Amino acid sequence: MENTSVFSLLNAVNCNEHVEKKGSLSYLSWAWAWQLVKAHFPKASYTIYESPDGWNYFTDGRTCWVKVSVTIEGLEHIEYLPIMDARNQSIPFEQVKSTDVNKSIQRGLTKACARHGLGLYIYAGEDLPDAVDKPNVSTEPSQPAQPQPQPRSYYPKTSQQPSWRRVPNQTVNH
Repeated sequence: MENTSVFSLLNAVNCNEHVEKKGSLSYLSWAWAWQLVKAHFPKASYTIYESPDGWNYFTDGRTCWVKVSVTIEGLEHIEYLPIMDARNQSIPFEQVKSTDVNKSIQRGLTKACARHGLGLYIYAGEDLPDAVDKPNVSTEPSQPAQPQPQPRSYYPKTSQQPSWRRVPNQTVNH
């Protein structure tokens, strides 16, 4: 492997037999992604980052996201991923459940593996902009702008930590 980069090696792996379809989107399961990475790089590790308050997700008071990284041979690639529903729409902060956070962590792990090359082709085109509606041309006066909701405090205040809390910035080797 002296002349082959981590990216070149993982980018050459064909993941097609493990790709699943959900609606119009293709997915590589986190379990397959991690198995394929570890098969090639047994010392690879991943990190689930925490907010300053010790939560394994971040929020602006409106929506939430996770931060996950994969480190292979000293190179860390970080993925930020919104916590989304089955339609890939952000879940409002007040409606996020621990299972939603867990799913986003696993999706973030898979996408961090893709940043190292594994299954990167699966994500090609996902960053295309959504279809933009044509402006509504009307002769009627427009409605006054609605006030935007103010964000709540940055992190939830609680005296009890969630049962799924991880040690801050702990690297997990599997």
